[in-house]
Amino acid sequence: MAALSLPCPMSQSPERLFVVIPCAGTGSRAGGEGPKQYRSIAGRPMVAYTLDVFRSLGDRLAGLMLVVSPGDEAVHATLPDFPQAAERLVPAGGATRAATVLAGLRAWLANGAALRDWALVHDAARCLVTPAQIESLIAACESDPVGGLLAHRLADTLKQAGTDGRVTSTLDRNDKWLAQTPQMFRIGMLIDALESVGDAVTDEASAVEALGLAPLLVPASAQNFKLTYPEDFALAEAILHARTAP
Repeated sequence: MAALSLPCPMSQSPERLFVVIPCAGTGSRAGGEGPKQYRSIAGRPMVAYTLDVFRSLGDRLAGLMLVVSPGDEAVHATLPDFPQAAERLVPAGGATRAATVLAGLRAWLANGAALRDWALVHDAARCLVTPAQIESLIAACESDPVGGLLAHRLADTLKQAGTDGRVTSTLDRNDKWLAQTPQMFRIGMLIDALESVGDAVTDEASAVEALGLAPLLVPASAQNFKLTYPEDFALAEAILHARTAP
């Protein structure tokens, strides 16, 4: 395991920004045929919208990477224009999100990134994120000693259930947030965190928290949801149509 990367002093200048998009999942809960990230929404593959948002940031980013499963041939048919300049396609996705992200981070190091550079890790299935939200995250985190994540304050009443499917308690929602992506951390710190905690974590912030650090919560939008279930696709399509309506 690499030596632990401690939080960087806030007085140091921010470094380059590298994007890692884990794209190796099967999306079994979404139904349909094939990996959900390649399914069509409003006439285009879901992951194409995700890529376009990051591409719109231009020179703000040092590089953009998709990490897919080994032997994934669908990505070439789905995204014939990927990769472009400063983009990488890495067929090293693992059995878990954490393993896939870790493979992407290591690949960036092998392609010229430094441990002090920032990684922006984003779900391929959060295709509704906006450039403004990403810029908001970068602005909030680029001088932060830890880094942080987009998140949305919980609005609904939160129930805890027992094994019989009945409510056992109602939880205080005032300090509860729904974690989103991108999540932004230094590459070295995030590699250390993921190597330390293993494959069980479901987001990068959880791994960083396990180091005893407190990521920053950056308010985002309920529309930046992860497409997970069949009904999510119809909602996403409606939002995309609304955004492009005259």
